[in-house]
Amino acid sequence: MKLTLGFSPCPNDTFIFDAMIHHKIDTEGLSFDVFYDDVETLNRKIFDGTPDISKLSFHAYAYAVEQYVLLNAGSALGFGVGPLLVGNNRDLLQSFLDGTYEKGSADICVAIPGEYTTANFLLGLAYPKLQNKKILVFSQIENAVLDGEVDLGLIIHENRFTYEEKGLYKIVDLGDFWEKETGSPIPLGGIVIRRNLPNTLQQKVNRVLKRSVEYAFANPTSGLAFIKEHAQEMSEEVMYKHIDLYVNKYSIDLGEGGRCAVQTMFDRAKALNLIPATNESLFLTDKINNN
Repeated sequence: MKLTLGFSPCPNDTFIFDAMIHHKIDTEGLSFDVFYDDVETLNRKIFDGTPDISKLSFHAYAYAVEQYVLLNAGSALGFGVGPLLVGNNRDLLQSFLDGTYEKGSADICVAIPGEYTTANFLLGLAYPKLQNKKILVFSQIENAVLDGEVDLGLIIHENRFTYEEKGLYKIVDLGDFWEKETGSPIPLGGIVIRRNLPNTLQQKVNRVLKRSVEYAFANPTSGLAFIKEHAQEMSEEVMYKHIDLYVNKYSIDLGEGGRCAVQTMFDRAKALNLIPATNESLFLTDKINNN
């Protein structure tokens, strides 16, 4: 059986999906029609109901939970993995440190990697007065700040390893903000599958994905050529820093701690009326559903 599968070209995604899409493991008769997009494009394709299986941000999942359910394998959660708010103006940086930025917050333009990204959700929690936002592909944000196109940039993925060498300064680590607020790992993105697929198939996909992540951990260089192919100009060192940061025990299985972190994010967002309410369970269960 062939299923459509979307994920990003970032090293953490290519690392975990390599074994299953290249049949290095037992895929239990499944094959995949794969497409690659940045996280916001993936989010919007989910809203259109395009893929059978896809990576998406947890913020976006709040708007797709009626149609998709979260797999237990493949998620990106952890400590010290959050998006960073950066700039290159030391006076502006100081205004955030002393809190005076609020007086001019309406004039501060922030580049964000997408409206429905978890990064933007966290920015809203930490700095609700920053409403002047410009959506850019995540890989364009550093240069937009350096060129003066925007005042601040909200960076994700491998850019957290490169911003300093480009002359940018960290204003806040929003992952650190979340961790201090909740004591939980920060949920960034997960892998979802259509709810209307049979539960037996959902469980099969979850098993195959878990097997793929485990294979990647056991054979970390097996997918190197595939990862490099999609990592563009990234050095091998940065690629593996990226993987080490975003792929961990929660990628094998969310477990109780991971599910609690995701539920906490949804509960807080609902309390602030930032996301729609739903009666659907967020997580894949063992309940048989052969519709």
